[in-house]
Amino acid sequence: MYLEFYGLKEHPFNITPDPRFLFFSAQHREAFDHLLYGIENRKGFIELTGEVGSGKTTLCRAVLANLSKRIHTALVLNPTLSGTQLLRAILNDFGLHVVGRDRLSHIEQLNAFLLRQMHDGNNVAVIIDEAQDLTPEVMEQVRLLSNLETDQHKLLQIVLAGQPELRNRLAQPELRQLKQRIMVRCNLLPLTEEETGQYIEHRVRVASSTVKVSFDQEAVKLIYNYAKGTPRVINGLCDRVLMAGYVAGKHLISGPEVRKALADMEAVE
Repeated sequence: MYLEFYGLKEHPFNITPDPRFLFFSAQHREAFDHLLYGIENRKGFIELTGEVGSGKTTLCRAVLANLSKRIHTALVLNPTLSGTQLLRAILNDFGLHVVGRDRLSHIEQLNAFLLRQMHDGNNVAVIIDEAQDLTPEVMEQVRLLSNLETDQHKLLQIVLAGQPELRNRLAQPELRQLKQRIMVRCNLLPLTEEETGQYIEHRVRVASSTVKVSFDQEAVKLIYNYAKGTPRVINGLCDRVLMAGYVAGKHLISGPEVRKALADMEAVE
């Protein structure tokens, strides 16, 4: 409804994990670089943690979009799988026709695929999202996948992305072998108030054909105080703020528009 009014090609504050909208705060840039480094240099296990809505999935998708074409990837979005189901999901995502029904057959097929890729000079990576929800059985299956290696190289790079509870899970004594194998660790913290303003400006710019909207300092402060620097919460509020600005006929978003959006949100809740 407000797109034409603000000169927007698309909604700037959708909550879908579109890598085009990834904002590189200092910590997001660091995590992005660490993930690329870990995958490209065959570091085996890589851990990415952050609170709900901190941008983990968007970051992972951006990493996938920026990897070399010689790196084959699989993305597992459903952590509520059995060990066998996880293997099947990985094989399917690699475009392989799954042979057999048992876990051993799947592991043999995966190992053969990894060896072929190594022979051809390729690398292979799997990203498991919401990894804090993996059962102990599946965690152990994931650990065993790291045994797929040659004398010189890890055949499979595994990124475990999840909420802070993932760190607590990995600290449990029964998972110490898995924790010891994690070579790269990244943690996403909330955005600062300054970064919140930059984040809003970035998303508007990506979505704009001609930028016709801006947020003043008071608006940014109110948004930051409400969202506490969490990107997903910022998105949800800013979408309503733009609607309030549209109704008021304003291209410069200020305090009243944010307060109106907050009041509307409270009324719905």
